[in-house]
Amino acid sequence: MVPLIDPFARAISYLRVSVTDRCDFRCTYCMSEHMTFLPKADLLSLEELDRLCTAFVRMGVQKLRITGGEPLVRKGILTFFEAMSRHLQSGALKELTLTTNGSQLAKFAEPLAALGVKRVNVSLDTLDPAKFTQITRWGRLPQVLDGIQAAKAAGLRVKINAVALKGFNEDELFSLLDWCAREDQDLTFIEVMPMGEDMGEGLRLDQYWPLKDLRARLSERFTLTDLAERSGGPARYVRVEETSQKLGFITPLTHNFCESCNRVRLTCTGELYMCLGQEDMADLRAPLRASPDDAVVEAAIRAAIARKPKGHDFDYTRQRVKGQMTRHMSHTGG
Repeated sequence: MVPLIDPFARAISYLRVSVTDRCDFRCTYCMSEHMTFLPKADLLSLEELDRLCTAFVRMGVQKLRITGGEPLVRKGILTFFEAMSRHLQSGALKELTLTTNGSQLAKFAEPLAALGVKRVNVSLDTLDPAKFTQITRWGRLPQVLDGIQAAKAAGLRVKINAVALKGFNEDELFSLLDWCAREDQDLTFIEVMPMGEDMGEGLRLDQYWPLKDLRARLSERFTLTDLAERSGGPARYVRVEETSQKLGFITPLTHNFCESCNRVRLTCTGELYMCLGQEDMADLRAPLRASPDDAVVEAAIRAAIARKPKGHDFDYTRQRVKGQMTRHMSHTGG
């Protein structure tokens, strides 16, 4: 089958799939405290998600990252991972992984590992229990730390994703790094993105901590060596020479990583976003439900990829945020 190639000659080999908009946390930069969730009929069933993801794998996608909301709160989610594991076994899929808040890992780590998941990304912005409750609103830090230990006990490689938030976790820069070094966990810092700006969330500009400033602060204490390694995602990596650990930076605002973008995002309602920083999307749920013929779905996917833009429009200026998205981060998938 002809692989998926966008108008800028980039092969699409990475699909991020949101399986639910629901979450057991309400992180302030991702959701409103009182969210209105989607009606069940709007969500793709697990069978429909299987059919869509299988079509993408047939068309050359080699990496699937399962997201949410919190993917592990989706009822029956292990049946979906089991369905996707057949593509790992056939060799068509190189990696099946997920991003999680860690709250359910104590329950799910072992079965996920048994189904071929090798690593997980855990979103964790602070090691302070009170601040953790403040940022997640509903979360409990010990539950997440227990989940991380369960994941490692099951043989999963854990990477910590921390959103850099000015005035919130600036003072934990070195403690987060030290903790990850002790626990043999990779760490990636992420710049806060302008999602949900006009939905009563307050300006992300107030929280914006440029990673170039964070990196400069790290460089005062450590030697950072740039690595050529790429994981298939947007992160750029350095090695911290004094601890030998790998540290990632995702900088959608201060560094545009679009030139090598090989990924698209599928929401739990079947919307395909060709770019996280653009509003354009394609409805795959309609053709999926209109016909049992996978050729119809594949044609819709190709038509969408033909519209993938060269890059996003995120841009923080001194006065305002440009290119802001009106949807919550939980809508598109973390």
